[in-house]
Amino acid sequence: MSDAARLLDKKVLFFGGKGGVGKTTSAAATALQASRSGKRVLLVSTDPAHNTSDILGRPIGPEIVEVLPNLHALEVDATQESARYVEEVKVRIKALFGHAILKEANRQIDLAASMPAAEEVALFDRIGSLIRGEDDRFDLLVFDTAPTGHTLRLIRMPELMEAWIRALSRSRRAMLGVDQDDKNDPIMMSLGDRLERLREFRARLISPRVTSFVLVLNAERLPIEETARALEQLDEAGVRVGALIVNRVLPPTSIDPFLVARQAQERVYLDEIDTRFAHLPRLRVPQLPRDVHGLETLQTIAAALYQA
Repeated sequence: MSDAARLLDKKVLFFGGKGGVGKTTSAAATALQASRSGKRVLLVSTDPAHNTSDILGRPIGPEIVEVLPNLHALEVDATQESARYVEEVKVRIKALFGHAILKEANRQIDLAASMPAAEEVALFDRIGSLIRGEDDRFDLLVFDTAPTGHTLRLIRMPELMEAWIRALSRSRRAMLGVDQDDKNDPIMMSLGDRLERLREFRARLISPRVTSFVLVLNAERLPIEETARALEQLDEAGVRVGALIVNRVLPPTSIDPFLVARQAQERVYLDEIDTRFAHLPRLRVPQLPRDVHGLETLQTIAAALYQA
């Protein structure tokens, strides 16, 4: 089995890399190829720029829509997810606390929702529900992520949130006292359920059988350096990188002096990529003579990646 084909055997694929290198194109082409091989695929954009609609040539929004019989797509709206998440928290709080403190609790929730990290937490919660398989219609989830730094923060979120939940649990136990059974306390039960879901998410995220991360780059200095940093940080987080996609590789022959010079520089960087990242599968996608837009040109990219 080829390195590219192995990617399609996963249940979750993340596509990441520096902005503008072709993550959306690579993710969409992969989703299309997998769907045409018989898998039920959900392509999920978590990038605030949301280029998925442009690439697929049809509107995609915050609700799952069918693109082809085996291919669905979703553009996660962080602001909308944050509002939904806050309302769900308020519903749970209403069930846990008496009316006397509910107003103050809701005020504190609204205050927390205005903090800069609130949308990231809500986005993480949506991604987590998908990866845990709460929507069981799909065989493969393909995530088109935001630029590298934002994606790495989301991947570290389980560890950060677990530490926060443990701290809340310790405080709650201290409040209950030694004579209280925290297994019957609704707040402790809620925190325990949240902790269990986090553990399940992280277990699936770091499982090489389930999940693989694909880094996309161009044969240029800055994407190469960002890829090297991302590999190191993903390794520290316990996330396996399954392949690199080197996108927009120039055709091998040209008589134009400018292109000849560009090709000579590109060969230097391609050799560097092969040397620095020799331990990883490296897939190359040629520069097309036209923009990637619509299923026909996506199929050309898919063929370059998965049918070579």
